[in-house]
Order: sequence, then structure tokens, then C-alpha cells
Amino acid sequence: MARPMFPLLLVLAAMLLLAVAPAGAFASEDIRVGVLAYRGAERVGDSWTSSFEHLNKTLAPLHFQMVPGDLSFLDEEVAAGRLDFIITNPGHYIELETRFGASRIATVETIGGPPPAAAMGATLFVRAERSDIRDIKNLRGKTLAAASQDSFSFRQAWREMAELGIDPFSAPTHLSFLGFPADTVVEAVRKGEADAGVVRGCLIEAMAAEGNVQAGEFRVLGAQTLPSPGCQISTRLYPDWPFAKLTHTPEALAKRVAQALLSMSAGADGQSWTVPVDYQSVHDLYRVLKLGPYQSLGHHSLWTLFWEYRHWLTALGLAFLWWVLHVLRVQVLVRRRTEELRAANEAARLHREELEHAGRLSLVGEMASGLAHEINQPLAAIANYATGCLHRLEAQGEADQIAHGLRQIAAQAQRGGDIVRRMRDFVRKRPAALRPVQMEQIIEDSLVLFAPIARRKQVTLRLVPYPPLPLVQADPVQLEEVLLNLLQNAVDAVEGQPRREVALSASLGPDSVTLSVSDSGPGLDADSIQRLFEPFFTTKVEGLGLGLSLCHSIVETHGGRLWAENAPNGGAAFHVLLPIA
Repeated sequence: MARPMFPLLLVLAAMLLLAVAPAGAFASEDIRVGVLAYRGAERVGDSWTSSFEHLNKTLAPLHFQMVPGDLSFLDEEVAAGRLDFIITNPGHYIELETRFGASRIATVETIGGPPPAAAMGATLFVRAERSDIRDIKNLRGKTLAAASQDSFSFRQAWREMAELGIDPFSAPTHLSFLGFPADTVVEAVRKGEADAGVVRGCLIEAMAAEGNVQAGEFRVLGAQTLPSPGCQISTRLYPDWPFAKLTHTPEALAKRVAQALLSMSAGADGQSWTVPVDYQSVHDLYRVLKLGPYQSLGHHSLWTLFWEYRHWLTALGLAFLWWVLHVLRVQVLVRRRTEELRAANEAARLHREELEHAGRLSLVGEMASGLAHEINQPLAAIANYATGCLHRLEAQGEADQIAHGLRQIAAQAQRGGDIVRRMRDFVRKRPAALRPVQMEQIIEDSLVLFAPIARRKQVTLRLVPYPPLPLVQADPVQLEEVLLNLLQNAVDAVEGQPRREVALSASLGPDSVTLSVSDSGPGLDADSIQRLFEPFFTTKVEGLGLGLSLCHSIVETHGGRLWAENAPNGGAAFHVLLPIA
């Protein structure tokens, strides 16, 4: 029974050996690690020696082989599947992640240096004596040298220039890509073959430590200093270099390499490794420049854009169609409403003219008896002078006395004609005609028409002396109507008062003339002052409430203002302000 158990024990032993087998059981014992050699293959070992020694020691018998090269070489090696891991700059890693499925397992960290999430920047530099280039914005129209269009340092500088409105790929700015190593960029600026150069941060300081750059030979544009190791850079900061595995690399091997890197103590160069940091800032850079995984953002055909956003475009088209129909409908409604408002305004204008005409007729009724008396006086004088002339002719009187009598007849006839003409012009219904008029004439004509009413009602009508008045742009008949309305209201206000006096005055402002009608009546209460100019509001028992409303409309039509207040010495005062012509 013991012999059949022996093959089973062999199988179990073999399975146990597979379980604890070294990483070499999953891959070749030579593990190829691509390393970006931005200063040339002969210098790459200086940067990563401690890391490779640690891996070879920790994961023996595996042998980690460094495969240095520039960007194009590493891309070819990754595409051919000849690399297991890769150490490169963050920008190149983003592209490898998109194209070949690379994934980072650790990020390099410098003890005492900047944090690995913000450790890299690019340096834009010129010769120290170039006084014409003081800042990055002065690079427009200059020659800029870089190792490669695909180098991460150039792309960092490109973003900073773009934010200042400088497109390095368009004239007059000229680009010169010299290839790797990046030291050739420094040499080109030194020889004057380029106005400025862009290299990886800390390269200038490294070359100075090697004796290849003199102190003060170059000046950094937009310089900002890293806390440590004290390098001057010109751009914002990005994460440090990643250690990344490729898609065909076994997960178990990648796990053991990651564990070995994270357990590594800092070497003589202060280099160690930490967990992968966030690369969102690198994605932002490539998104802004529309490169790598975001390259499609800058190269869409019209049809591709249409098809990609067809649902949104359809919704936008329907929304636009609805908006057009809505605008057309609103225009139709606005046009219709405008016609209705125009018709309503025209009807209101005609109605206002009718009211004004009715107001004038009402005033004429008030003035009729006084005017009859006024006209009777010149007619009586005409009759007397005519009788006297006849008597002198019969008595063969002197010719001078007869001529004097005839002149008086003509004067009195002219006076009666003037009174009738003023009455006719005032009553006549006609549209307003604004023209420059003399305010003195408006005041005089209004007083001539209103004087009979004042005498009949035994009211003292007093004209306060005023300075010479300039011309105003007005319709004289409408202004007379306003003054006559205000005078009539003043006479009505003093009726039954112990002192019955109405005063008319005028004053001159910087750019206006003010007419004032005041009375010795009881004055106005607060509610009346607020509502005086509303249509159909009146304080009179038999009033219609239209006179002051019409006066208010007429004054506003003339560009003026009508208001009322209680006079300091009692009574009410109405003021008409008119702009000077």
C-alpha cells in the first residue's frame, strides 16, 4: 500500500516548488527595464545605479538589465514587446499608458527633495547678457531650442507660453529641435544658435556641478526655485518619474518588483521609491495641449463632430427652430400690439384735443360778460367821437379837432378788433405749433383776456415785476390756455375770502423760465396736492376736474413741469417751468 503513494508525493512536491518558485519562473531571468536617457546612454547609469543594484540584490537570481534610449527607441522596444518594465518621464508614461496599457507601480522619490507629486519642472533659459529677453512673454519671435518636440520639458514650456498667448509653432517664433542628449540645447544657446532653450529642471545646475557651465553664464526666465535641491525652474510642477510595468509582464513579478522598490533605502544619491502618486496634473497638461490621449480633441472632422454630438445637435436644432418660431410669433404679437397702442394713442390724442377745446370754450363762457363790457367801451367811444366829428362838421369846426376824433375812432376800432381776434384765436381748435415765442407777450395777452373776469369778481390782479425773459419754444395759444386756467382757479379760490388777490410773477433760471400764479385763498391740503393733476379730480362743487389735468399735459408736451404748493404767506401757488429755446 506504500508504493502507490510515492508518485502522489512527487506531484505534491512539484506543486509546492511551483508555489514558492522565484520570479524567474514566470519570466526570463534577464528582466529588461527601459530607461529614458535624456542626457545620453553613457550618463543614464549615474541616475539609476542604486535602484538596479537594489533590485538585483533583493530579487536574485533575477537580473535586471538597464536598456537606455531616447523616446523613439523606447517606443519601438515597447511596441515589439522587448521590455518588461520602463522608467521614463511622466508625459511619456501617459502616452505609454494610453497606447500600450502600461501601469505604474512606484514613483521615484528624492530624500530631502520636493514631494514626488510636485517634483518636476522645465527650465527656460537664455544667455545672461540677453537684456532683450527678460521674461517668457519676450520669447515671441525668438528662436527656441529643445531636445525634441515630444520631450516632456518642451511640453511643459509650451503650456506656459500658450497661457501668455504665444504659439511656439506659428511665425514669427522659430523652433529648433536638436535631439538627445539635452546638453546640446545648452550648447546651442551658448553659441548663439538659439535665443533661448528649454531643458529638464535641474539640468543647468547639474552641468554647473560637472564644470560644463560657468556660474552666471545663463539666466532662467520666470525663475522659481525648488525648495530642494535648489534648482531654478520656469514652469509649474509635475510628478516625478514612474517605474511602470507593461501589459505582458506577469502580475506576480510586478508585485515582487514593487515590494522591492518600496523597501529600498535611500542610496548615496538620496534616491528611493514610493507608492504611485496622482498624475492628474500631467493629464491636465496633455488635455490643454490636446496631446496623447487627448489628441482627438484637436483633430475632429466636421462629420465626426456631427456624428459624435448628433443627439445634442438635434436637440439644439429643435430648440433653435422653436426659438425662431417663438421670435416670429412675438414679432407678430408686438406688431399687432403696437398698432393697437398707436390707434389708442391717436384716439387719446383726439380726445385730449376735444377736452382742451371744451376747456377753452368753458373759459370763454367765464370771460364773455367781461369781454362784452370791454368791447362796449371802444364801441361807445367810437360813437361819441363820430357824433363829435359830425357836430364839428355841421358847425364848421376846426380840421385838427376833426382829425383827432377820426384817429381816436380808428384806435378804438382797432382795440375792439384786437379783443375779438384774441378771443377767436383762443377758441379756434387747431393742432399745437411750437415756435420761439416771447414770454412777455404771452403774459400780456393772457392778462388782457382775463382782466374783465377779475374786475367783475372784484379780485385784485397783480403783476409782480420780473426781469427780461428769453424766448421759449412753445405754442402761444396753449400757454395762454394754461395761464388762463391757473388764473381762473386762483380767482375761484379767493372767492368769499376777506382778501381777494391773485399775483402773477416770473423768474429766470440757468436754462429755464418759471411762471407762478399765487392766490390769497385757504391753500391746499396734502391729499389735494398729490392728486391735483389727476383727470376728474376736483375740489370745486361744479368742477369737472379736467382743467389742471389738461394744463399738466400741455406743459409736459412743451418739455416743462407743472407743480403746486402752499405759499409761505398763505394761499396756494402754481408754478410752470419751461426750458429756454
